[in-house]
Amino acid sequence: MDVQMKRGVLDGLVLAILKQGDTYGYELTEQVSRRLDIAEMTLYPILRRLEAQGFLTTYSEACSGRLRKYYHLTPAGQAHLCAVAVELADLRSIIDSIIEGAERL
Repeated sequence: MDVQMKRGVLDGLVLAILKQGDTYGYELTEQVSRRLDIAEMTLYPILRRLEAQGFLTTYSEACSGRLRKYYHLTPAGQAHLCAVAVELADLRSIIDSIIEGAERL
């Protein structure tokens, strides 16, 4: 998959997972990995970028004597998720038309 396309899909997937509720980095990586083949360290730069863009915030909570960093979807992140969903739906329509056209050949 094209790097830019994968980036958009990853952004959307991360935001969609966080829409379900706050979660910490390792759990988020596990959820993303169930859907896409990515390395664990791939996700953290994406999370930092999304945070810098104002799409998510972070906070820490103690867990088993350690601080765990949680990610939270902001209202701007929710709006961005809606925009990404529209773009992905458009892309799905294009892909479906390509596949349907290929099947007719």
